[in-house]
Amino acid sequence: MPVPNPAALDFLLMRRSRPAKTLQAPVPDPATVNQLLTAASRSPDHGKLEPWRFIVLEAGAMPRLAQAAQSCGEALGLDPEQIQKGRAQFDQGHLAVAVIEVQKPSAKIPALEQTYAVGGVCLALLNAALAAGWGANWLSGWPSHDRVFMTDALGLDDHERIAGFIHIATETTTPPERPRPDLDAITTWVNS
Repeated sequence: MPVPNPAALDFLLMRRSRPAKTLQAPVPDPATVNQLLTAASRSPDHGKLEPWRFIVLEAGAMPRLAQAAQSCGEALGLDPEQIQKGRAQFDQGHLAVAVIEVQKPSAKIPALEQTYAVGGVCLALLNAALAAGWGANWLSGWPSHDRVFMTDALGLDDHERIAGFIHIATETTTPPERPRPDLDAITTWVNS
């Protein structure tokens, strides 16, 4: 029989991301961030390719990233509201981990499976931060899909892309519960 871990299951059943705009200092120290990254790196990884890497964005980098988002948005001709939304996570950020997808050549592991693995790393990092008592949120937004932002702001190579920014800091308010999926509407049981 399996050995249950009720505390872990209770955590997963109740876990809730914290809005990034409500996160404040203090943030985890480097040793704690390394522990969270270690937990995230234990995600399923078909072929053991490790198709990800991390860029830890500390408070001192946030103004530069906000300005980079501003410049990229203006160059793209986005409206001021879109530009503001793109830079807001950096204007308000205290510490974030950019999870970078790094596709690895493989005859056995399709690129899409590598993308799924990186998504698993993002969720594992988010959950590790929450389980450690921090507030955390997984954000993306248009800057994370803009090649100029990826290259100029984060120095990514052409075969790399941003899977998400995991913001981690101190939770200031507990958000209200939100509606959850109706399992009956999205689940099919097959027995033959």
